[in-house]
Amino acid sequence: MLSPKRVRFRKRQRRVKRDLKGTAFRGNTIAFGDFGLVALEGEWITNRQLEAARIAMTRKIKRGGKVWIRVFPDVPYTKKPAETRMGKGKGSPESWVAAVKRGRVLFELAGVEHELAEAALNLAASKLPIKTRFVARKGVE
Repeated sequence: MLSPKRVRFRKRQRRVKRDLKGTAFRGNTIAFGDFGLVALEGEWITNRQLEAARIAMTRKIKRGGKVWIRVFPDVPYTKKPAETRMGKGKGSPESWVAAVKRGRVLFELAGVEHELAEAALNLAASKLPIKTRFVARKGVE
């Protein structure tokens, strides 16, 4: 699972509106590979969802080519236990999430054919809670 080695603060405030509103102006182009998966919605994506998508993608391409994960879950997600009364402070950190804006490239892929890359990235997209789009670098078909 992806998680930071160390963080400055164990718990963070939820900044839902600011982190997910608008369009990504960083990480919105294919930088490393030939094919990519772009987010069409803003959402929190957990480390488990990213790992499931990565595994599905690498199995589809039979461990050929190279995969880049362009987002990292660095926001702690806290949760209070079930059937707990209100108050008594904030819950303990459950998992890590990545705040993804619309237009952000989530995964990149290189070293495989166009059809196989599209199939692999569509399989990875089915593991994610958002709508995505397959994109290719200009001049690559």
